[in-house]
Amino acid sequence: MAKVFDCITEELQNFIVSQHIFFVGSAPLSATGHINLSPKGLECFCILSAHQVAYLDLTGSGNEVSAHLQENGRITFMFCAFEEPPRILRLYGQGYTILPNSPDWKSLYSLFPQIPGTRQIIVADIERVQTSCGLGVPLYEYQGQRQSLVNWASKKGEQGIQEYQQQKNLVSIDGLSTPLNNF
Repeated sequence: MAKVFDCITEELQNFIVSQHIFFVGSAPLSATGHINLSPKGLECFCILSAHQVAYLDLTGSGNEVSAHLQENGRITFMFCAFEEPPRILRLYGQGYTILPNSPDWKSLYSLFPQIPGTRQIIVADIERVQTSCGLGVPLYEYQGQRQSLVNWASKKGEQGIQEYQQQKNLVSIDGLSTPLNNF
């Protein structure tokens, strides 16, 4: 059964920390726009307080979340237990993007592992915390984090990553501008 909480409780914080993957959902305001759902790993999620979270966003083939946040701020995080006991946790909130030239960058970036290809930090103020049973989620055995993205970014180097971001990360698939346009 679903249960709503006033904040991210200590028990839920412990649940979040024990997960190796989380999912980020966002969408544009347009009724014909594409809803984005992205899996994230590499231990890049951070609980800032009982009402605020952040994650280190790495360079990828798109930049949908950042474009959606710039347009409307809506963001949802989902954590699933793939081991016993079953549980799903969703965090609903309003998010924003912190770029490396932001005054808040240094203090936030220090909370994360230093990963090649880092693009930005996504911060969200959480308005609703909700769990559900997760009884339909299959059991999976964790084997480890993939290093493919880290290796790709290391091989490209800082200059190569910046060029890639300029080519692939300035506009969403629906034509929305991302904050990288101002960087």
